[in-house]
Amino acid sequence: MDSKYIAGMQPVFALSRRDHISARLANGQPVVSAELAAEFSVSEDAVRRDLRALAEEGRCRRVYGGALPPVSKPHSMAARLSVATVEKSNLARLAAGTVQEGEYLFLDSGSTNLAIVQYLPEDKNITVATNSIHIAAEIFSRGDLPLMMVGGDVSPVVGGCVDAAAVALVEGLNIDRCFIGACAISPSSGLSVHDFADSIFKRTLIRRSSISVVMVTIDKLHDRAPHVVATGSEIDILIVGNEFSPTDRDALVTAGYSLMKNSDRPVVSR
Repeated sequence: MDSKYIAGMQPVFALSRRDHISARLANGQPVVSAELAAEFSVSEDAVRRDLRALAEEGRCRRVYGGALPPVSKPHSMAARLSVATVEKSNLARLAAGTVQEGEYLFLDSGSTNLAIVQYLPEDKNITVATNSIHIAAEIFSRGDLPLMMVGGDVSPVVGGCVDAAAVALVEGLNIDRCFIGACAISPSSGLSVHDFADSIFKRTLIRRSSISVVMVTIDKLHDRAPHVVATGSEIDILIVGNEFSPTDRDALVTAGYSLMKNSDRPVVSR
């Protein structure tokens, strides 16, 4: 007898199939209904039901002919400050070690970039610009570094100014080294963020900077946000921690990123 007619068996098979599909989506892989139907030897209608159920649970975005990985939801700057503090501190120490004598730095808004402030050298004649109210307050509290604040409307999600006024001000800067905040990073889809204005602001920063640096915590790997900021070849240094596996790092290098890990020199340089 066909197993689909055995009492209690069909729901089990469907749940198992959905778990397999969900795992692929969670790893950033899009899925195609026709291909899944062939792989699992079921009808496309069955696959569409699976995808409909996954979409209702927020585990995928349905599109014509299949589904895409879900887009992660943005968290406020205040909520991000207390997350992965040790990992961020380790990344920040490496990032601060790249700073050279006399550089004009830009610290883009972000909780990981905020962690850099305590490690910035006081004896290298550097100047810091930022669009972040939290970073500006920390630099101001130090009292030993010249500070330039980029103003405008403050975004509560971004934690800083990314509007047209902020972009216009950055267009007039010659930045030696910028530290770009990241919401998500993927070997396939690049560096991305949730806010459209933020993506424009970050792209402007990269274009106006001689060197661009990005620090990423492991929770951002393989995540996706709607607005792409840059691909691997457009970022000069990507700093990752020990939480990234060799497979993770190899995938990022293959995608064009120059990685820096546990030292002050890039592991791979272009």
